[in-house]
Formats: sequence, C-alpha cells, structure tokens
Amino acid sequence: MIHTEDIHEHIGDHRNSADLETQCLTNGQLEAHVYFYKSLCDIKIIRDCISEPLAKCKTAEDFKSVLNSELSCKRLDDVEQIRPEMLKGNALIAFEGKLWALSAAKVINDKPGEATNEASVQGPIFALTENSTANINLIRHRYPSPNLIVEEKTVGIISKTKLSILYDKQLVNESVLNELFQKLDKVRADVVQAVGQLEALLSQKKFRLFPVTLLTERPDRIALNLAQGKVVILMQGSNFALIAPAVFYDFMSAMDDMYQSFWVSNMLIVLRYIALFITITLPAMYIAVISHNPEVFRIQFTLSIAGSRAAVPYPSFIEVFIMLFIIEALIESSIRLPKFIAQTTTTVGGLILGQAAQQAGLISSIMIIIASAVAIANFVIPINAMSFAIRIVKYPLIILAIFFGIVGVIIGVFCFLLYLANMKSFGEPYLRLFLGEHSPSGYKQGDSA
Repeated sequence: MIHTEDIHEHIGDHRNSADLETQCLTNGQLEAHVYFYKSLCDIKIIRDCISEPLAKCKTAEDFKSVLNSELSCKRLDDVEQIRPEMLKGNALIAFEGKLWALSAAKVINDKPGEATNEASVQGPIFALTENSTANINLIRHRYPSPNLIVEEKTVGIISKTKLSILYDKQLVNESVLNELFQKLDKVRADVVQAVGQLEALLSQKKFRLFPVTLLTERPDRIALNLAQGKVVILMQGSNFALIAPAVFYDFMSAMDDMYQSFWVSNMLIVLRYIALFITITLPAMYIAVISHNPEVFRIQFTLSIAGSRAAVPYPSFIEVFIMLFIIEALIESSIRLPKFIAQTTTTVGGLILGQAAQQAGLISSIMIIIASAVAIANFVIPINAMSFAIRIVKYPLIILAIFFGIVGVIIGVFCFLLYLANMKSFGEPYLRLFLGEHSPSGYKQGDSA
C-alpha cells in the first residue's frame, strides 16, 4: 500500500517546482490525489479521464474499474517509479492506497522553429519558442532529471513579465543562485519585454563591454549547461534563454564542438582564437607597421605596400577608419534588411564600394584585403554578443597604434587581458577555462570511446 504521505516525502523538494501540480479531487464520497508536471501533461486529458469519471463514480470499485479497464492505467508498486513516470509526461493517481500512472503527455502545438542564430551542422535544429511552457516541455524532454527545479518570478512594474528559473538542485552553485535572485529582486524597470533587456538590467556595471550571461536559443545547449550546474532563465514571449554564469570560454565554443571528433573540435576552437586575435590586432598592426615600424617586413614586401598606397593622399589610420566604417555599415545593414535582400545588398555593396574606393585612390588594395580578413575573422566567433564586443575592442588598439606603433598595440593587448582577468560572472573568474562546475559524461572532449 502506498500512502499519500509516502508520495509527498518521495517528491520532497521537488514540490517547490513551479510546474509540479498536486490536486485533490473529490465527489463527496471518493477522494483521489493527482500529481503531474503542467509543462509535460495535457490538463484536458486529466480533466476528461480523471476528474469527470470520478464525479460519476459512486463506489471505489467503480473508479478502480475505470482506471484499470477503460483508461488502461499502469499500476505502480514502488515509490521509486514516481519521478521517472512523471518525467515521461504521465499523471499519477493515488487512490485507496494504490498508485496508477495515466499517459497524459502534452502535444505541443507551437512547433519549434529552426535555430538561426546558432546554426549547427550535426546537432539538433530545433530552437526555443515564445511560449515558456512549451520551452520547459522541450527542456524537460532533453534533460529528464528528477532534480530539475522550475521557479517562477515576475519582472516589470507595468508589464509583469513571467520568468521561469530552471536549475538542477543537486548541481547548482547556491551562491550563484542566491546572487541571481537578489539581482532579479532589484530590477525596477517598468516594462521588460525581452531576455536581452533583462540581461542588461542584471548587469551591475552599466559600461561593461563583455557579456557575463549567455543568450541561447538551443535546447541542447540549455541541457548541457544545466548538467554543468548553471542557472537558466526563460521569459514568456521571448524565444531566447539566459544562462548564468558564463565565462569567456563559453562564448568561444559552439554546440558542434560537442558533436565533432576530438581533433576536429579542438582545431575549430584554435581557429576561433586565431580569428579573435586577427580581428582585434590586424588593423592596428597595419597602422603600426606603415606609420612607425616598416622595418619589421622584408624590403620587397614593404615596397609592395608602399606602391599600393602611392595614390592614397592621407595617412594610413584615416584609410583604416574609412574602410572599417564601410565594413561596419555593411554588416549593420545586412542585419536590419529583410533576409531575402540582405545577402545580395552586402555582397554587391562590398564589391562595388571596395573596388570604386580603390580605383579612386581613397584606399589601397592591401587595405581591402585587411578589412575583408577582419570581417571574416569576426564572423568566426560563434556567439553574437561576444562578436559585437570584439568589434569594439579593435578601435582602442588602433588609437594606441597611431601614437605608439607596435609597442602601443602590445600594451593595448596586455591591458585587454588584464581587463578580462579582472572580470567576474556571478563570482566566477571570467578567464576560467571551464565547461562548468561539472563536466557531464558524453560531452567532455577527449573521452575514450
């Protein structure tokens, strides 16, 4: 015999999960207790198959007959089966000291779209939707752990936007969780409509350049981060999730790294860091070499660069600023334009402007190559938030290169590393090279087969 107290004791702390529903149904003579996850179960099925038949039954045997014969419910004899059955989308019915499991899995009508901002070659293509309940359903199917807790809060004095905070209670860092709730309590905005807006509101330093929380649209990335002990925030009306804490390494890794072989994934990671170095330093190094340190190259290459700049009437740094302005304008226009014409506009605009500017003597041919290399290298960075931040970093280095040459570039890179080393994300060092507090098996690169 399974008592209701045994069920409550077995569920334990999971009763605090916002999507865990406990109902006591009665018709005046009979009483049944129902347990289910709202994000996984269809309320209509529970009402039609449990509530209405119970209201019509006059004896306990009548209701047991409905459960066993008409509904073909699965009989559970062990409390250890409770949470696994619930995580499959089953509703549990406790009646007369016995326990049944009714299949009540919810069919999501909001079909998940394809991940467009974090495209994957070999991984899943599904992305989050704007329905937080559907998103929790997706996440629970990818991370069916009985330790997954969902808590709900609201932000926005006027908007009252609903948030769902997800974490694994056995793996989460309590200090990170407490700090996150404290910051959420301090949010005083009138209207909060997007996760990106919430990310900015949670940042204590207004002028911080680099992101300390990770925005993602991929359920598989969310499942991975939950297994690493991180906290995930979902917002009703937004198809992105916010992950905290996030360190520099998280922004340089793509989910495809987890699905590729050891050598391929590590080669891609090295490629990204090389691209990061190129996009930050190449324009500044061009100015430094042309204006201050031409001796670093062989004489033939130096003369070739000088020949390409013979028709350019102004210093190298003005040439760099003109070309970077064109590149930044093309990138921004490709983002804002409709996707059907964005690629054409960017390609045609880049070719026409670049060739026309070179023929008019406004820029040199070597500068076109450098600007193209910088733009391509910047696109290699997988997370947009980090890519946008890196686009800004190269400008202080350019200023230093104008006045101090290569020495100024080296000093700028050193200050950049010091700035990153001094940053923290919810108490975690920003330059910490880690996947998370925990490295779940199956994802750790280099694991033996």
